[in-house]
Amino acid sequence: LSTILYAIISAMSIVEIETEIKKLPAEKVSELVDWLGKYHAEIWEKRIAADLDAGRLDSVLAEIDVEIEAGLAQPL
Repeated sequence: LSTILYAIISAMSIVEIETEIKKLPAEKVSELVDWLGKYHAEIWEKRIAADLDAGRLDSVLAEIDVEIEAGLAQPL
């Protein structure tokens, strides 16, 4: 689904995509929502991994460590 969907979507405007989604039966909208949620999570994970690899989150992680050591936060 993702390869086909990507090929279709890349040739369409957002307005066209919205129009086509509104034509879907509720069951298909639910399937699309599930897929979009998974796809969004994949994108987010890749972005976080790239930020971690680039060191962009080092200062935030250091702050968290300080808070945990000071007893201001608890590990989950």
